[in-house]
Amino acid sequence: MERRSYTLVLKGVIALDTAIFPKGTSGFALDTLARQFLWSEGLDYRHGTGHGVGSYLNVHEGPIGVGTRIQYSEVALSAGNVLSDEPGYYEDGNFGIRIENMIMAREAKTKHRFGDKPYLGFEHVTMVPMCRKLIDAELLTPKERAWLNEYHKEVMEKTRGCFENDERTMKWLERECAEI
Repeated sequence: MERRSYTLVLKGVIALDTAIFPKGTSGFALDTLARQFLWSEGLDYRHGTGHGVGSYLNVHEGPIGVGTRIQYSEVALSAGNVLSDEPGYYEDGNFGIRIENMIMAREAKTKHRFGDKPYLGFEHVTMVPMCRKLIDAELLTPKERAWLNEYHKEVMEKTRGCFENDERTMKWLERECAEI
């Protein structure tokens, strides 16, 4: 159950990270993207999917966020907003999972601009590998698998220089960032 749950949570992380949406969309509207895979199995989590990360050293800086709180429906996300992407699952008395990445909203290039509106998407900021031992690759779509492999490639490229003199960490990084 742990591997399946972790993979469902990972699918939610990927869904939010790859979302493209019209400017003016709130985090309230995006929350279901991260929860859909858990919901399809009758599972959920009792916390927000993400919160604003501020420039004033506040861990939870509003008014932006991704979740079901009513205030998240009142303020649209804007390019430059930094948010957490942190779905999870907790089985009472047994185990808990939360994958937390930081993402930044940015303007997205789209084929069309319906209503002459710009579209936004996210750039992932966190550069830490996903836990390979907990991923059930059979549950991933080809698109999700490609995202994961590209994400791990980027993690390796951006972090390897920090660990050149640390053989143990480099072995771990190479193992965790290997293609799935």
